[in-house]
Amino acid sequence: MSATANAIQTTEELAQLKTKLKTTWSTGDYDRFSRYMEKDAETFYHRLGIKPGVELLDVGCGAGQLALIAARAGARVTGCDIAPNWLEKARERAAAEGLSVKFEEGDAEALPYADGQFDVVASLVGAMFAPRPELVASEMTRVCKPGGMIVMANWTPEGFIGQMFKVIAKHIAPSGMPSPALWGDETTVRNRLRDGIVELRLAKRHYRFEYPFPPDAVVDFFRANYGPMTRAFASLEAEGQKKLRSELTELWASHNKSDATKTRVDAEYLQVVAIREGKGVNPGPGRRAALLADRIEEGAENLSVFVETLTEAEWNSVGSAAGTDTRTVGVIVHHVASVYPIEIQLAQTIANGNAVTDVTWGNRGCSEWEARARCSWRHEG
Repeated sequence: MSATANAIQTTEELAQLKTKLKTTWSTGDYDRFSRYMEKDAETFYHRLGIKPGVELLDVGCGAGQLALIAARAGARVTGCDIAPNWLEKARERAAAEGLSVKFEEGDAEALPYADGQFDVVASLVGAMFAPRPELVASEMTRVCKPGGMIVMANWTPEGFIGQMFKVIAKHIAPSGMPSPALWGDETTVRNRLRDGIVELRLAKRHYRFEYPFPPDAVVDFFRANYGPMTRAFASLEAEGQKKLRSELTELWASHNKSDATKTRVDAEYLQVVAIREGKGVNPGPGRRAALLADRIEEGAENLSVFVETLTEAEWNSVGSAAGTDTRTVGVIVHHVASVYPIEIQLAQTIANGNAVTDVTWGNRGCSEWEARARCSWRHEG
């Protein structure tokens, strides 16, 4: 018997849990909450190399964050979610921009769409919160066309948001469902996305949360606007609320990479790219090149995270203890980081089936990863 079956015993209990989840995600102001997450949502989408004109389904679309990004990029988009109030907000945003997007109420465990209807089935930290993950995996695979792509971004258990979930879990009653963060565990995802999948690519990424206010105000912002946090606080008495706020503030402050007046925290997530099996679909050189591009980019992100742990003295120290290389750590990092965009572009070009006719090599300034790691004081050569 699966963990999900053990957790959800009866039809009546499932119905009660579904009602609770719908209430939770309808609480707060997810539209306002998600606006601060748009930059890295765009990074996530454009990294996938999705071509204009594809049929794309955004599962757990919320107020339309990823769906609108996809529509702006030329995809034909449908978004579904269990919270009707945020679907209405998404429709308003699409209308204001003159975008044609269908937003419909729908459950990730029983998607109201035909088999093989979409070229791309996507979910940005949305479908991971459904209570029966095996059904989510099955449904996302079912509505994807043969040869199509299923993509997800899921918080990892060990990452910052996973740690935040653990802090909250200490103060509230068990939800009666598997941990959503298991969707960020590679072994678990490989077990869930097996049937009907010909290829699975997993890579750990970092999502930047950045706010123009300090960590304690970030906790208050989450409490007011993020449904699960709002409901968690509401379930506690005054003393419990005070303790939860203190622990969350300490968590945000301990991970803050900005000064005390602002907040900048990088949260790890698992990027999932699955290819739906179908006639004539095989990995081939293009698939391998795409996998290589993912691994190079993952290495670039890890370099950025490493650099942010360095002090300025370490940054300016000589890289070779043996004295054979007189370059400073900062110069070495700058040189390595400047190569990453070229390598990734080459791999992505090959993955898309295009010929490489020219490679431009030169000083491209701060790369995306350098910019994330205090580029302002690292140009040393």
